[in-house]
Amino acid sequence: VQLQACGGGLVQPGGSLRLSCAASGSIFSINAMGWYRQAPGKQRELVAAITSGGSTNYADSVKGRFTISRDNAKNTVYLQMNSLKPEDTAVYYCNAEGGKLEGPGLHPFGSWGQGTLVTVSS
Repeated sequence: VQLQACGGGLVQPGGSLRLSCAASGSIFSINAMGWYRQAPGKQRELVAAITSGGSTNYADSVKGRFTISRDNAKNTVYLQMNSLKPEDTAVYYCNAEGGKLEGPGLHPFGSWGQGTLVTVSS
């Protein structure tokens, strides 16, 4: 299962960006999808996650500013980022976990996207 992320870029503080990430391949089902980020010199951290039923979880640092959503029919997850701050600057990675069809069976998968750079600077 492959994940393709896009939507990063350079934005001024207080601005907005929308990231999207589409999953493709022999997907049977996707349970959780999420966004992580890694700033220079720091560990990768969870930003937001969403289950197939729509339950969401956010890092405290982005609550009230970021919104995660997904389109199950398109196997796509989105991250709407508002009121961006310089400390949001990082490479953002999408992640998906679920089941895939491989040969005659169903197997679990966990996949990462390639990362998209978000830079918040004036």
